[in-house]
Amino acid sequence: MPTPRRGYPSDLTDDQWALIEPLLPEASTDGQPEKHPRREIVNAILYVGAGGLSVAVPAR
Repeated sequence: MPTPRRGYPSDLTDDQWALIEPLLPEASTDGQPEKHPRREIVNAILYVGAGGLSVAVPAR
């Protein structure tokens, strides 16, 4: 059983998710089930957008 991940300040609140979730297309019933919950994907996008990842650019 996976361990629950810690929350980040950029994570959506339940109220914010309630506003966004209806705007997403419905999950397809064809093929495999979704591997990751949509809310976690949106949280990851917000984390990166908030500057949560830094990329080291090599010097020329």
